Amino acid sequence: MEQSVEAMSTIPTNMYEAWNRGDVAGFFADFAEDALFAELEGTIYRSRAEAITAHEALLGTVMKGSRLVRGEVPFARIISPGVGVVHSRVGILMPGEEEPPSTRFSMQLFVVVWRDDRWVVVALENARLLSLETMAALETMA
Repeated sequence: MEQSVEAMSTIPTNMYEAWNRGDVAGFFADFAEDALFAELEGTIYRSRAEAITAHEALLGTVMKGSRLVRGEVPFARIISPGVGVVHSRVGILMPGEEEPPSTRFSMQLFVVVWRDDRWVVVALENARLLSLETMAALETMA
C-alpha cells in the first residue's frame, strides 16, 4: 500500500461501518495501541484497549442500536512523510429516528502515522458541531 490521502480518508468510513454493525473492536481497528482519543465531553482515553472497553459499555447501553450517518471527510492531508491529518463529520441516529437532530452531529480530527505499511490513528479529537445560536442558548443555561 502507498502513503496516499485516499487511503487515510477511508479510516472514518471504516469506523462508521463498524459502529453500525455494533463492532467496537472494528471501530478502533485502525488505531495504534497507544492512541490518544479525546471524547466530546472531555474524557481522554490513553490507549486503544481503554477506548474499546469504554465504548463496549457505551454501545451496550445508552448508544445501543445507534447508527452513524451522513459521514463525510471534508479534508485530509499528508503534512509530512508518514504523518497526516483527516477531518470527518458524522451524525448520530438513535433507534426509531429517521434523521439525527442538528445537535447530534460531531466532527473528528485524526492524526495518522504510517506504520507497518498502513495508516494508523495516533490521536483523535471528537467534538460536537454546534451553531452559534445553539452555543448562545447553552450559555444561558449555565
